[in-house]
Order: sequence, then C-alpha cells, then structure tokens
Amino acid sequence: MPSTIRYSWGDIVLVVFPLSDISGAVRRPGVVLYDSGDEDVMLARITTQSRHDRTDVRLADWKAAGLIAESVVRLSKLATIKKSLVHRHLGTLSLKDKKTVRMVWARMFPVPR
Repeated sequence: MPSTIRYSWGDIVLVVFPLSDISGAVRRPGVVLYDSGDEDVMLARITTQSRHDRTDVRLADWKAAGLIAESVVRLSKLATIKKSLVHRHLGTLSLKDKKTVRMVWARMFPVPR
C-alpha cells in the first residue's frame, strides 16, 4: 500500500541509516534522492566527517538546510529504507547545493553516447 507521506528530492530527513556491513544502524541525516510513492525512500548519507571523495558534496548552506554542523552529502553511500524509519523532516537543500549534488551525481553516472 502506498504511503501517504511524500518526500521531495533534496529534502533532509533524520533517519535510521543502515551500516554497510548490516551489523546495525545509526540515526543520522540523509538527503532524499527518490520517492516512488510507495512505503520506501532512497537516501544518501549526510556526515560531518571531512574525508573527501569525488562523490562527496560539501554543503554550502548546511545551516539553512536544518543541519547542526558543517556537513557533506556522501553520494557513494545510499540506502533505500521504509518511510516509517524517518524520525522527522529537518529541512531542504538550497538551490545551490541541489545544483552541486546533481552535477556530482551526473559525473557518477554519465550517459553513454
């Protein structure tokens, strides 16, 4: 049954995010990448860790997005989770940060010619 909750691309939510080794989960912010209208949502992890990877996007407007510290969207760390695991909506990426995330995403998955 489809969820009545609907998230938009770029929404920042506080969520139970699974660890990559499936040993557990931690509550952390994530950015919504896709909501198909059912009970799941696809997210990218948001972290305060400063390790820089080509798939990381440092948020220029982190405070306006509802985050409490300088943050990075880690596009290489994705999860599809049930919307019931979302604790609350924190904010939304600024237009500038959305543009940067889209640009990095496009570099990750170039369209073949």
